[in-house]
Amino acid sequence: MMENNKIDPIQTAHVLSEALPYIQKFSGKTIVIKYGGNAMVDEDLKSGFARDIVLLKQVGLNPVVVHGGGPQIGRHLEKLGMKSQFVDGIRVTDSDTMDVVEMVLGGLVNKEIVSLINQHGGSAVGLTGKDGDLIRAKKISSKEAATEEASELIDMGHVGHVDSIDSAVVDMLVQGDFIPVIAPIGVGKDGASYNINADLVAGKMAEILSAEKLLLLTNTSGLLSKEGELLTGLSIDEVNKLIDDGTIFGGMLPKIRCAMDALNGGVNSAHIIDGRVPHVVLLELLTDKGMGTLLVRS
Repeated sequence: MMENNKIDPIQTAHVLSEALPYIQKFSGKTIVIKYGGNAMVDEDLKSGFARDIVLLKQVGLNPVVVHGGGPQIGRHLEKLGMKSQFVDGIRVTDSDTMDVVEMVLGGLVNKEIVSLINQHGGSAVGLTGKDGDLIRAKKISSKEAATEEASELIDMGHVGHVDSIDSAVVDMLVQGDFIPVIAPIGVGKDGASYNINADLVAGKMAEILSAEKLLLLTNTSGLLSKEGELLTGLSIDEVNKLIDDGTIFGGMLPKIRCAMDALNGGVNSAHIIDGRVPHVVLLELLTDKGMGTLLVRS
């Protein structure tokens, strides 16, 4: 019941009471949250996300944030007159482009998230995978791109995947009551920097940290059936059937596979949730109804 834009105190008390068992259940547990999409560009959503992360930390959970930044990278490349080429949705990243990626992801985007969390009373620390040798990367293989004449192999440049993660620096921050905010940039054995898909980094980070949950914020309401209905409470076997029958396809496939890898690696549950919904992280973690698609091991 709303009156003069104020929430009824009874309703507020009910919401807090509903959250209590979830707070008790997840107290001391690590929650890895991949932050991206519209939630990273809308000012109200950005502020709300930061506030929610602080609240989670305040009530005893240990949030670890892994963020993307593709649109921000694209805008800065455009400002510099640098064209982007994509193969299978992956940006070809030469040395000059990688310099921009590091500046935007490791600098501008990362520090904005850190600043917002700190403004709301948290203690966030920004990292890239190069800090503390956090993320070791391997260059991905060349990909085939169709041209007007024929197909050709394209060197993807400084695009990598996760080879290994040394969680020591993240563990130290979590134990010190800090909130790690991680940009998905890894370092190769040769010292070169590599841009890595943020979903993949978040999934592997959740696995290495033995996280209770992996949350992937997207620009969709979750995984939908062929009839457009939200699917949730799915096991790995059920997800595999949905992949086989074509229900899961296109851009949702990498997210689902990332979530399944995390579950197979020991993470208790993975959640694909709509980052366009205000306070979606709290709604998913601390309410009976939840939001989005829940994936479980069995």
